[in-house]
Amino acid sequence: MIFWQLWSFIAPGLYRHEKRILLPFSLFSTLCFLAGCAFAYYVVFPPAFRFLAGYATDHLRILPSVKEYFSLSLRLLIAFGCIFELPVLMVFLARVGVIDAQKLAGFRRYAVLAAFVVAAVVTPTPDVVNQLLMAGPIVLLYEISIVAVRLLGGKRAPHQARAPGREGEDGG
Repeated sequence: MIFWQLWSFIAPGLYRHEKRILLPFSLFSTLCFLAGCAFAYYVVFPPAFRFLAGYATDHLRILPSVKEYFSLSLRLLIAFGCIFELPVLMVFLARVGVIDAQKLAGFRRYAVLAAFVVAAVVTPTPDVVNQLLMAGPIVLLYEISIVAVRLLGGKRAPHQARAPGREGEDGG
């Protein structure tokens, strides 16, 4: 609803070609965010809560408050929603001309390292399973970003100037 209100405010001030570009980005961005939230809710929540509940013993009961539960849930939903925006962000940066698929492929090692650092910082539990459940999708989304940038392309670099004296060799 908030996004619709924002779009209703901004859309009248945009040209037709700007709307044509922003509409698909907005749609895919929303779908990716919702996919990230669904992934967090259905895949990450169960092991995270099992891990936290694993501290309970006969002498220790876990009594989380509603505030703590919602805080943890909201943190995970927003984190995964934002992480699933990675392909949309990369395609946008490629369309603007900031990156290309070769640069992304060249930085693959650093992206994997960054994925595990982000997962270690963002996950609420210190166990390896939850960190892998966050780092795995980041790495996978990075690979999807490379493919998406190749397919959807960005601004192409201008053709390199031909060497002098070679204009007539290709028949043109």
